Amino acid sequence: MTPRTELKVKIITAATEAFALKGIKSVTMDEIAASLGISKRTLYEVFPDKEALLRNCFFKIKKDWDAYFQEVLKRSDNVLEVILDIFKKGLEAMHSMNKRFFEEIRKYPRVHEMIQRSRMKDSEHAIAFLKLGVEQGLFRSDVNYDIVNILLREQFEILLNTDLCKDYSFVEVYESIMFTFLRGISTEVGLKKLEEFMVDYRQTK
Repeated sequence: MTPRTELKVKIITAATEAFALKGIKSVTMDEIAASLGISKRTLYEVFPDKEALLRNCFFKIKKDWDAYFQEVLKRSDNVLEVILDIFKKGLEAMHSMNKRFFEEIRKYPRVHEMIQRSRMKDSEHAIAFLKLGVEQGLFRSDVNYDIVNILLREQFEILLNTDLCKDYSFVEVYESIMFTFLRGISTEVGLKKLEEFMVDYRQTK
């Protein structure tokens, strides 16, 4: 790895952590440079503006999640195990993420558009994954998963655009959405596995 590439990686890592913790707007390029002990000029030589840096932060987040997903696939026996593992990982990430991070992404059109394209592509994979769960006897065969996937995606959009989280924590609402969704599509076999997971989850929460 060249010194410039190494510096780029350090900047992306530091910025991703700062944006997730504080939100995007409240983190300045000056603060990111200072946290790394580099000049603002050096930072701008690597990333011409905040949106370019944010775009690379998203690439890092996506790459890390894809790598984790592949790791989980290798060690899991069925689709539900994978979903529940990813769910737990997602909750861990949310505990250290500021809701403003999701809200403020919309103020960067190119990044937001890129994320939307990625989400649409992921949705196609999610539908195929859910249908594999049907083949494994975990999910019901009388469900239109194309529709369900759209509804699930829209629920999270609504969550980010309402004041619901003023009364309930983001994590609590996320849990409610996911568990209700999984209960609704699961067969008796799937429900048994889901309930076993929830008992363990609540004990270790």
